[in-house]
Amino acid sequence: MSTLSIRDLHKSYGAVRVLAGAGLDAADGTSTAILGPSGCGKTTLLRLVAGFDRPDAGTIVLAGREVTAGRRGLAPDKRDIGYVAQEGALFPHLTVHANIAYGLSRRTTTASARRSRVGELLELVSLDQALSRRYPHELSGGQQQRVALARALARRPALVLLDEPFSSLDTALRAATRAAVAAALRAAGVTTLLVTHDPAEALALADQVAVMHRGAFAQAGPARDVYARPADLDTARLLGPGSILPGTVTAGAAVCALGVLPIAEPRPDGDADVFVRPGQVRLGGTGAPATVVAAEFLGADTMLTLRLADGSTLDARVDGTVTHGVGTSVTVDVIGAVHAYPRRVVGERGVTAAAPGLGAA
Repeated sequence: MSTLSIRDLHKSYGAVRVLAGAGLDAADGTSTAILGPSGCGKTTLLRLVAGFDRPDAGTIVLAGREVTAGRRGLAPDKRDIGYVAQEGALFPHLTVHANIAYGLSRRTTTASARRSRVGELLELVSLDQALSRRYPHELSGGQQQRVALARALARRPALVLLDEPFSSLDTALRAATRAAVAAALRAAGVTTLLVTHDPAEALALADQVAVMHRGAFAQAGPARDVYARPADLDTARLLGPGSILPGTVTAGAAVCALGVLPIAEPRPDGDADVFVRPGQVRLGGTGAPATVVAAEFLGADTMLTLRLADGSTLDARVDGTVTHGVGTSVTVDVIGAVHAYPRRVVGERGVTAAAPGLGAA
């Protein structure tokens, strides 16, 4: 059963169309990450679900109840939703305890029950009980985000919305906070909708990844499936870095400067953009000849940029202890299947389209 069902949402601000028929389902107790580039409509969608704004058309059903129908809808406080903003948005003049307890009604709960619930939530988000007496400015960024999550969960909502919740944290703190938040959400069993532009975050946190482009969803499904079989080239690039090589699809395989490669999805014959992830590239063996044109040391790994015989370039992620100077000649093989998409060509007015003969991705 779906906790959340979004159907054919449209939203424009003046002449700017932000959402163009977006639709999505989120099953009970699951986490869905909405992944997309800046300006694609992610945050607008979240605001419409929360009730902070109204769509021009479309419906939103939450826990079997229609909360939005076109311009009509329930107020945000009537939607049974918890919301965690990008910066946490804690009340600076309230203690941690008061922030978490803010949404608990004094008319229906006793002081003892509120204390008990706050204690449960602090434990759920892996924060020490002693922190309950502190104010937001006395907490780290990661602690503030956990408090914001505890506050969102206080009333046991049907749905929790997270809007880029880790973007303001440094790398190490982001990873630790992400793990703590993910564990808390799983333990709470609450349906979650997360907005992010970070593919690692989406893949690590979500049961379902929904990829958004230009105001609509290009693909949605289990995280592993979406990563393994991106629906189009934009989705493939959004899910992680990769090199795009000119080639063709012939007899069920991609033919390019790397040779004849298996493809992840069946494609009709024709010109293609062949997408190869850096982690698929291996040096040595009897593969295609290449020359190292750049090397970036990343610690555990080194990212090499290789020039192939046809002049195209290929990124390869190799062990950081291996050194290959610029100008070194190497051979490269590809591990696993690659992706092939209709070749993009630019028309007279600069409009990108698929080359004839390969069909839709």
